Amino acid sequence: MNRIKKGDEVIVISGRDKGKRGAVLRRVDDQHLVVEGVNRVKKHTRPNPMKGITGGIVDKDLPIHISNVALFNPATQKADRVGIKSLDGGRKVRVFKSNGEQVDA
Repeated sequence: MNRIKKGDEVIVISGRDKGKRGAVLRRVDDQHLVVEGVNRVKKHTRPNPMKGITGGIVDKDLPIHISNVALFNPATQKADRVGIKSLDGGRKVRVFKSNGEQVDA
């Protein structure tokens, strides 16, 4: 079970964008994810009339390693680690390590 999923609110805990907060837009692979507003770069693109792309400089969010982000805990307003707990009936849920509350309420 993935500890961080698409749509989760995360905080960057290390790197150039330390302290920034944003939602996970997508998971690139098992270890990388794209967070909105984090690791943003300016990319120079060429025009391509066949695809309808205009040339110029565009802002683009690049992937960041999963070890550099932590899930945002709304109860404590801080970054928090995530654990996995099995409920009765065999269902697994994600819980915050600090207070034991479920991530998906």
